Amino acid sequence: MTVDAGDPFGKRGRYPLRLRRNPVPWERQRPTWREAKPGLIADALKRALARPSGNWYVVGAARDIRPGRPFGRTVAGTEIVLWRDAEGRLRAGPGACPHLGAPLKDSPVRCGTLICHWHGLALDGEPFAGWEPFPAYDDGVLAWVRLDRAGGEEPSERPVLPARPDPTTAIAAVYTGVGTCEPDDVVANRLDPWHGAWFHPYSFVDLTVVGTPEGEGADAAERDGFAVDVSFKVAGRAVVPVRAVFTAPEPRTVVMHIMEGEGQGSVVETHATPLGTDARGRPRTAVVEAVLAASDRPGFAVARAAAPMLRPLMRAAAARLWRDDLAYAERRWTLRSTGRFPG
Repeated sequence: MTVDAGDPFGKRGRYPLRLRRNPVPWERQRPTWREAKPGLIADALKRALARPSGNWYVVGAARDIRPGRPFGRTVAGTEIVLWRDAEGRLRAGPGACPHLGAPLKDSPVRCGTLICHWHGLALDGEPFAGWEPFPAYDDGVLAWVRLDRAGGEEPSERPVLPARPDPTTAIAAVYTGVGTCEPDDVVANRLDPWHGAWFHPYSFVDLTVVGTPEGEGADAAERDGFAVDVSFKVAGRAVVPVRAVFTAPEPRTVVMHIMEGEGQGSVVETHATPLGTDARGRPRTAVVEAVLAASDRPGFAVARAAAPMLRPLMRAAAARLWRDDLAYAERRWTLRSTGRFPG
C-alpha cells in the first residue's frame, strides 16, 4: 500500500489526550464520498474473500465457554455445542444428541463430560454412537470451530490468526452482535474506512485515509490494506490521535492495528460468522469483535488491574459503533438482494 509521508503525531507527550485545533462542525468536515470509490472497496473485498480460512469460524468469546456449562451456537446452519473437558480443553460437535436429537446445549457437564439430559448419553468429546466431534480451537481470546462441510476449503490445523499484543500486558474484551446480512456485508463495512467521521461523529473526528491498496505488484498481505489517520473523541475538544491500518487476513475477518500514536500495538479484530437464515429466509450474521488494548505507559498497569470493570465499557463502546455499522451492513444486503446496490 502507499502511505503519505510525514509524522502527523509528533513527539509523544506526557499525557495521551490532545486538544483539537480549529474543530469544525460535522456538516463542514471534508466530504469523503469521492475517495470512497465503490470499485476500490469491492476489489479489497474480493481479495479478502479469495484468501483461505481453513474452514474455521469464530463462535464467540473464549471466556464465555466456562467449565461445567455447555455453550450452543448455530454456525452456517449447523447446530453446534461447545464445552470444556476435565483439562479445560475446548470441545465441540453437533448440537443434537445422536440418540433422539435432544438439544445438547441444555444438557449438564459433569467432570468435563457432556451428559444428555433426556436419556443420559455421555459425550467426552471423542466420537461416540454416531456423534462426530468438530475441531475446536481456543486462541486465548476467541473460540473457533472448524466446519469442513460448510467451508468447503482445504482444512487447516489452526485458524488464521493476526498478530496480537502480549496477552499478559493487554486488556481484551469481546462484543457480539447479530444482523440481517451476510458476512461479506460486514467485511465490506470494515473495508470502507471513509465513513468513520461522518457515520460515527460521536467517536471519530479528523479522519483521513492516507494509504490505500496498490495494484497487483504489492505484497499479498498489503493489497487489502487501508491506513487511516483519525482521532478518537474523548470529551469536548479532547481527542486521542492514532494511525490505524485495516487488513483482511481471511475472508471473514478484518483487523485494525494501531501503528502509531497512543495505544500503539493495540488490535481490533472483527469476525463475521454466518449463522443461518431467519423465519423469512433472510441471512443472519454474527459480528464477533475482539478489542485488545495495549500501551507502554506506566499507568496502563493500573488499567489492567481494573480490567473486569473496563471490559463492560469496552463492549458498550463497540456495541454503540456496531448499532450503526450493522445498519450499514443490513442496508447493503437489502440493496444487493433486490438488485439495487450501486457499488
